[in-house]
Amino acid sequence: MFSELVVLDDPTPRPGPLNMAIDEVLLGRARSAILRFYRWSAPSVSFGYFVSFSEACEIASNRATVRRWTGGGIVSHGEDLTYSIMIGSRDDAFALASKIIYQRVHLALGSALREIGIVSALVQTEATKISDACFANPVVSDVIENGRKIAGAAQRKTRGGLLHQGSIQRENLDERFRNAFARLLGNRIIAGSIGTDVLRAAEELAATKYATVDWLQRR
Repeated sequence: MFSELVVLDDPTPRPGPLNMAIDEVLLGRARSAILRFYRWSAPSVSFGYFVSFSEACEIASNRATVRRWTGGGIVSHGEDLTYSIMIGSRDDAFALASKIIYQRVHLALGSALREIGIVSALVQTEATKISDACFANPVVSDVIENGRKIAGAAQRKTRGGLLHQGSIQRENLDERFRNAFARLLGNRIIAGSIGTDVLRAAEELAATKYATVDWLQRR
């Protein structure tokens, strides 16, 4: 899908606002496409830009909450494998329709799962929405295992690029899976890391946007 892919396997568990801010900062700086795997410092719930804060709180219970910049529903984090893909506007893949990008990412994801022995498939038809909980509502091109949705994502496209934020609700996804997923997405893999300049900018963005009451409770 990508001629060149920078892979950031971020080992440091971080709070939700900082995770969201890092993705946004990386999107603004993306030259080659970037794949980032990340962790959470506490059990958390992220919810889509258009979801109401009250609905998110009902599912979150006592877990930390953060509103995403992308759309989609309410997702629990902590035991999942969370990843994001940042596609800059100069990348050839940026010209593709968002649905095509979604499908191709999940095709690679499903193939990577099968490489490590997990049988999965892509959803072919839309199901009736029954909840704002993301994993209760499989949509076309989501990944399912034994009829249960295990991988979904949300996107945000701007003039500057596309942000794809995904969650895989499956345990025991180790380095073998992460390497296979990256290899199936990119022809040339470049190992990267989050630099101090990116982290500094993300910390400021988290404090002024994602961690604020105005952002969290805007709907």
